[in-house]
Amino acid sequence: MTNVHRTIDALWKLESAKIIAGLTRMVHDVGLAEELAQDALVSALEQWPESGVPGNPGAWLMAVAKRRAIDHLRRSRRLERKHEQLAHELEQPQDPEQDDILRLMFISCHPVLPTEARVALTLRLLGGLTAEEIARAFLVNEPRIAQRIAGAKRTLAEERVPFELPDGSELAERLSSVIEVIYLIFNEGYSATSGDDLMRPGLCLEALRLGRLLAELVPYEAEVHGLVALMEIQASRSAARIGPSGEPVQLHEQNRGRWDQLLIRRGFIAMLRAREIGGTPGLYVLQAAIAVCHAQARTPEATDWPQIAALYEALARLLPTPIVQLNRAVALGMAHGPQAGLALVDSLTGDPALQDYHLLPGVRGDLLVRLGRHEEARREFERAASLTRNVAERAFLRRRADGIAVPGAQGVTLGRAARSFLGRDDLDAETIRSYGQTLRRLCLTLGDQTPLASLTADQVARAFAMAWGEAAAKTWNRHRSAVRSFGAWTSSDHLAAGLDRRAETRPRTETIGSAQLQALWSRPDLPLRERTLWRLLHESAAGVRTVLSLNVEDLDLDDRRARAGDTWVSWRSGTARLLPDLVGGRTRGPLFLADRRPGPSRTPARADLCPETGRGRLSYERAEYLFKQATKPLEPAGNGYTLRQLKRRT
Repeated sequence: MTNVHRTIDALWKLESAKIIAGLTRMVHDVGLAEELAQDALVSALEQWPESGVPGNPGAWLMAVAKRRAIDHLRRSRRLERKHEQLAHELEQPQDPEQDDILRLMFISCHPVLPTEARVALTLRLLGGLTAEEIARAFLVNEPRIAQRIAGAKRTLAEERVPFELPDGSELAERLSSVIEVIYLIFNEGYSATSGDDLMRPGLCLEALRLGRLLAELVPYEAEVHGLVALMEIQASRSAARIGPSGEPVQLHEQNRGRWDQLLIRRGFIAMLRAREIGGTPGLYVLQAAIAVCHAQARTPEATDWPQIAALYEALARLLPTPIVQLNRAVALGMAHGPQAGLALVDSLTGDPALQDYHLLPGVRGDLLVRLGRHEEARREFERAASLTRNVAERAFLRRRADGIAVPGAQGVTLGRAARSFLGRDDLDAETIRSYGQTLRRLCLTLGDQTPLASLTADQVARAFAMAWGEAAAKTWNRHRSAVRSFGAWTSSDHLAAGLDRRAETRPRTETIGSAQLQALWSRPDLPLRERTLWRLLHESAAGVRTVLSLNVEDLDLDDRRARAGDTWVSWRSGTARLLPDLVGGRTRGPLFLADRRPGPSRTPARADLCPETGRGRLSYERAEYLFKQATKPLEPAGNGYTLRQLKRRT
């Protein structure tokens, strides 16, 4: 990359938000505004290497982008009365209004967008990051990020979200969404949820830049300054929280001499501004106050844990989430002893929101170590390691587990017993898959290394309630059956004692109305296979899998019936007209064939393969998909019908 290209790249990250914000105010379409800004960037890449970087490069980019906007407006014959006004604006000084950038923040973080889309769009429009850079930061593929950004722009256009500042009660709600997005970006940089590295500094820096910018734009909002204070102080510990091998260093073990004092001072100043504004402390001001307590302590022993515990109690009243309560448990354990913290942690172990949260067993392991319950602590650290997706954190937790000596053999563990149970020769593939889902969830929730002999029915019941408490009766009973089979095989019949069978009620399937059926039968574009299958399902009232299992050699075309196992499937004239053409001279093999021959790695059983064409049997999933797609225009909600709904009304 040449020096000019590096300059352009740096300038784009600094100026893109202002340019896009100004253009959005002109064209009222954030997607179009970004395209026009990109056009200006392309012009710079083409011209500057030869002509040199202009004296005011930001103004140059803005001027070119606005000219493109005016050209677009003229071509589309919109806002003609504004041409003179826009042309006049082009001659004015090029510093865009600060309100434009604030409007862009609000539109990028609009509640109409899902959270992931808000984050991606904010980094794209306000951070100037490419889809590739965002994808690399979040360890996902570039097309997925591009889809999120494109989908977000499309949603904003479809919902006609105005490019304006909210007012009144809506302002607080919308501002809260902006703060949330910025802090989500910071958190992903500060504690990466997946990947090899513990931190992604680029995201931290981008979140800090956005937070400082927001504080300039809305200087009278205490929560914004609280957010900035929180991020500044947390970022100050970055150098101290990673060891020489990339491993995490816990707060009480960090070298506080490596904390960045400039960032701490900036955090203190932001906190003072929040306090000067006054009002009841909000979520971010309270979290910032906790960070200030840690930053003020010169040594871990000097930390004011009672004050931190009191702040967490206030935070829990505002935001009584399981994660806040877990953080409060840590503070209680430090302020009032590990037993106080453990009591609160144990009350959270049944919360479904924390079933895959690795910090729950991690915190519990810390408290158990301090109580001298080392065997239990080791199992908690092992369980935490199995739950985290971050490689550095997983290695750290496994080292903590390995560092705890276990006196003597502990007998057969839950994980070992589960693997032996699933490795039996008398289980078919479908049963192994089904049982495996149940046992993997129990191992994650209860701990892979938990001695099987120590498991109680109450523990299993709590794990079930956490994982499947809200599931349908059929799903609950399937997992219950797996535990009963596992318990019988391991001579641990008591494991399912607390799991009552739930009554299953099958909802009545609504059939397709006659008007919709007539519209379906009259479509000339339907393939012969689909028309025959759907007619047969409607006229026979047989099950979908039964009809798909039919073979050509089982057909009796004269009597309009076919043998299907121990029963018969019969049809009427509509199917009778179609079947001869579908069979087409074939004498053996599946009646309904897949679209193409199977690949070498997916050869079906001989009974499901046509010896004459080499194609396999049409799958239930593929048949269902095709029917849903074909009936979307007919179904009132636009979701399409299911094959089961083809049965005749009785």
